[in-house]
Amino acid sequence: MSDSLVRDATAADAEACAAIYAPYVTGTTITFETDPPDAAEMTRRIAKAQARHAFLVLEQDGEVLGYAYAGPFKERAAYRWSCEVSVYLAQDRRGRGGGRRLYEELLEQLTARGYRMAAAGMTQPNEASARLHAALGFEPVGTYRAIGWKLGAPRDVTWVQRPLGGDPTPGVEPPDPT
Repeated sequence: MSDSLVRDATAADAEACAAIYAPYVTGTTITFETDPPDAAEMTRRIAKAQARHAFLVLEQDGEVLGYAYAGPFKERAAYRWSCEVSVYLAQDRRGRGGGRRLYEELLEQLTARGYRMAAAGMTQPNEASARLHAALGFEPVGTYRAIGWKLGAPRDVTWVQRPLGGDPTPGVEPPDPT
C-alpha cells in the first residue's frame, strides 16, 4: 500500500464507496444498515461528513480501495467536540494496512478541526476491527448486549474511544470544531 494515496473524498468517489460498502450491508453484521445506499445517497453522506468532520478515501492507481469518515457522536451540544468514526475497505484489501492509513489521517484531520474525542462501535465478534482500533489507541468503554438484530440474531456492539489532541483544561471550552 506504499504507493497508495489518502485524500479527501469527492462526489466522484460516491459510486466506488457505495460498491465497497454494499457487501458489508448485505452479507455481514459489521453495519446495521440493511439496504445498501446507492451512489446518490453516498454523495449526500460524503458532503455531510465533509461539512463539519471528514470523509477520506484510499486510492491506488486511480481505484478507490477504502474509505473512512467521521460524523457527530450525538446531536446534543455537549457532544460537539466528540465524533463517531468508521472505516471500510474493499473485501480483498483488508489486512494490508489501508485501514490504519485511513484512520491515522482521519484522526489527524479531526484533531486539527478541534475535536477532542473519537468513538467507534463494533458489532461483535469483529477481531480485525478490535485489533485496528486498539493499535490506534482506542480503549474499550462498554458493550451494549443484544442492541441490534441482523442476519437472524441479536447482536452486541462494543464501543471504544480515543482522545484527540491534548487534555481539555477544566473550565475552558475547546475551540468550536469547524
